[in-house]
Amino acid sequence: MRRDVLYSLIRPALFRLEAEQAHGLALRAMKLAAPKRAPTCPAALATQVAGLAFPNPVGMAAGFDKDGEVPDALLGMGFGFAEVGSITPLPQSGNARPRLFRLVEDRAVINRMGFNNGGAQAAVDRLEARLGKPGVLGINIGANKDSNDRVADYAIMARLMAPLANYLAVNISSPNTPGLRALQDESALTGLLDAVIEARDAACPEGKRPPVFLKVAPDLEPADIDAIARIAIDKGLGALIVSNTTISRPTLVSVHGGETGGLSGAPLRDLAQQRLRDFRKATGGAVPLVGVGGIATAQDAWARIRAGASLVQLYSAMVYEGPTIARVICKGLSELMKRDGFASIADAVGTE
Repeated sequence: MRRDVLYSLIRPALFRLEAEQAHGLALRAMKLAAPKRAPTCPAALATQVAGLAFPNPVGMAAGFDKDGEVPDALLGMGFGFAEVGSITPLPQSGNARPRLFRLVEDRAVINRMGFNNGGAQAAVDRLEARLGKPGVLGINIGANKDSNDRVADYAIMARLMAPLANYLAVNISSPNTPGLRALQDESALTGLLDAVIEARDAACPEGKRPPVFLKVAPDLEPADIDAIARIAIDKGLGALIVSNTTISRPTLVSVHGGETGGLSGAPLRDLAQQRLRDFRKATGGAVPLVGVGGIATAQDAWARIRAGASLVQLYSAMVYEGPTIARVICKGLSELMKRDGFASIADAVGTE
């Protein structure tokens, strides 16, 4: 039986479980049953971004594998890269439950997790054990909620994780840690990135330093976008990840639509697409972009690529579409490339 058909049969039972409980069950199932070897992708889907070779442009976004438990299982499911985290220096339990809500009628998710994770040392122990394995691994780093010096937290995380990562993702855009998004302000962001880059450079010899990606919020003003773009170019960032969840609320049908937290999934698609266009214009194409938010189909991914994304990520869509989603999107991208006359994904970036 095809896995997508199987998922359609078991999804009603999963959706009867509380969302976070179902997520934990999915992680356990992946440890036991996910393919250990990535499927072969058409060569035309391969791309290079920030000096890294991606077998295809479809990645798993941070938030699914918070503690780096199943990156190789995700790669085995057909994702071209896996981003784990967010991971903080010290373990923290996050916000009170319930804190994860499915908005089934809207094909969306609201979360207010609050960087719940087992802390840096547990992740280091786990990720050191997979060193040398193939595949692109991004490590998304954050700060503890009660930290007195959040910049120092990010520097600690960069020093610890840089030797284990193909790229570091600096997450300053979660709406669920009070005050975190203030680090997107121009002066604060400059100091933060200086500290992260210095810590990375101290931890890794030249030639083995992972690029730094910056994950930004969709809820930005034009002046913020221009400032972040200037800083990204000035600091030589590997990419901008556009974007995180939104605190805005379009019209929603679900009874959970009024829950506090970050909204992801289908209702975020148009906002995230526009924000990607804004960053493409602001950077002039000088910094690669990773498109995230509301991507559920090959058409969604293709639209984001044509708007300027070199790579795309998803998470919420897998809740509704199941574990074959990366392979389905990759197959669709191959067909769309042929339809529109592109020989490679890189050729299509920013051509809308």
